[in-house]
Amino acid sequence: MVLINKEKLDCIKLYEEGLKLYRNKQFNEALDKFKKALRIYPSDGPSKVFIERCNHFLKYSVPEDWDGVFEMKTK
Repeated sequence: MVLINKEKLDCIKLYEEGLKLYRNKQFNEALDKFKKALRIYPSDGPSKVFIERCNHFLKYSVPEDWDGVFEMKTK
């Protein structure tokens, strides 16, 4: 049995909220949730990835027909 502490649960909740906002193209709000998740759990890799993606879309915008998939253009 795996036990998860309250901080981890709070981080997961913030990540899930951020992901929902991200998928709805609400990148500023999503960015805030992912950053809050990182303050609780600094090694949360998925939040770090989505912070980068939110920053990308805030800088370059999102295509009109965007389906939520992030396509890497460079390696």
